[in-house]
Amino acid sequence: MRSLLGDYVLQRLQQEQVGTLQQRLFRCLRHAMLEGILAPKIRLPASRDLAQEVKVSRNTVLGAYDQLQAEGYVEARTGRGTWVVEQLPDTYLSLPKAIFTQPEQAVQSYCQLSQRGSQLVGYAAASPHQWGAFVPGAPDVTEFPHHIFSRIQAKLSKSPQVEQLIYSNAGGCALLRQALAEHLRVARSVQCNPDQIIITEGIHQAIDLVTRTLSDVGDRVWIEDPAYWGVRNNLRVNGADIYPLPVDAEGIVPEENPTQSPKLIFVTPSHQYPLGVHLSLSRRKQLLQIAQQHGSWIVEDDYDSEFRFSGLPYPSLQGLEKDSRVIYMGTFSKTIYPALRIGYVVVPQALCTPLRTAAAELYRGGHLLIQRALAEFIKEGHYEAHIRRMRLLYAKRRNYLIELIRRYLGDAFLHEFDDASGLHLVLKLPVYIDDVALAQQALSRGIKVRALSQYYMYSHASVQRGLLLGFACVEASEMMSAFAVLLACLREVVYLKDSSDLTY
Repeated sequence: MRSLLGDYVLQRLQQEQVGTLQQRLFRCLRHAMLEGILAPKIRLPASRDLAQEVKVSRNTVLGAYDQLQAEGYVEARTGRGTWVVEQLPDTYLSLPKAIFTQPEQAVQSYCQLSQRGSQLVGYAAASPHQWGAFVPGAPDVTEFPHHIFSRIQAKLSKSPQVEQLIYSNAGGCALLRQALAEHLRVARSVQCNPDQIIITEGIHQAIDLVTRTLSDVGDRVWIEDPAYWGVRNNLRVNGADIYPLPVDAEGIVPEENPTQSPKLIFVTPSHQYPLGVHLSLSRRKQLLQIAQQHGSWIVEDDYDSEFRFSGLPYPSLQGLEKDSRVIYMGTFSKTIYPALRIGYVVVPQALCTPLRTAAAELYRGGHLLIQRALAEFIKEGHYEAHIRRMRLLYAKRRNYLIELIRRYLGDAFLHEFDDASGLHLVLKLPVYIDDVALAQQALSRGIKVRALSQYYMYSHASVQRGLLLGFACVEASEMMSAFAVLLACLREVVYLKDSSDLTY
């Protein structure tokens, strides 16, 4: 079982890019103390344990501990380990309260995040790198027909209606909800009418809305493991009891007889993130039965469902049974572009009014003009045409990346769960390769990959090593050179001379 500190350090190391690994680890631990993640008078993990958790050498941890002690952040007690001091040295730099003359200065000197705020910041995992080779999940935003969308926006902006310029408490633009309902019924077999759709500002807001309205602090919530970090962080800050379940070749593996009923069950059935597996029909039916028996809500994130490159598209879980306990979520971030910030939730009829009211109270809906433009874009057929064109383009880029992996590494490096869909591949690595260190090495050379192991909560023994390679925003002409850099980093990390040595 990993410690929370180990998870925190792994997340924080992604943001620390300067200096040696020992210096970066020192700053991570110091930051944890300053933010209250490591409270005063608490014992640090044994150097051997922390080194094993964050996959660095023990000497690196010992060096960071020595620097912390030298600067007065910790004290070593013979035979009892290393402990955080009662008063951090930074506090001595603050001026005494008595000499403050302005109330604002006094307030600023005591600005401190809440425990929930510290958790949110401490576990933050959003990468500052959102474009380039090989950013996972990033669409090619340059290929969107901006001229068509701009024309529609310009036409609507000339004489906007009053209701498009004020707050919205109706769950979003009525015309967009109508267009979405028609599109989802045909493309995804979703059973819904426009009143069941609530427009959100992306998938994070949709998750937050459902979590706040349908669960209380301490309620058990099932998630996939590995899973998208954004789901975990949102649930964590809302006080959920996160219960990760492993993923196999058929998707999430539910507990047959759960000791504690889940209030929510988060799944990505069409394209599991990050492994890419499709949730089998038997597992879908099992989840629906569990939800019915325990009064749970299944939250279906229909991630990357639009981009399937072989075979027939899989229908939604929501449409499998009439009046099922499924809440369906989607977004335009992958099909159009992320900065659009438009997502949606399809809720059962009984939840329409309360969730629409909650959304208005929490977020004060707006952006109705751009929602109206999107409705026109869908209605005129441009949205479907764009998806069809991008599907062909992404399929070519995906095939080329697979060809490179097979040519220079071999089939063993392609993950067995790959389901010919989505905007990224998982480059599977041998267990002896540190994927976090490899991702850092690649980033230092301009290649933006993410380590597969960091998507796990380390609740079971099936943690895999690998890299997420996004291919959608990398032109084929640039992919070879980017892959060559990644291959060189891989050789350096494992101290090998040529790719023939990279075998399982």
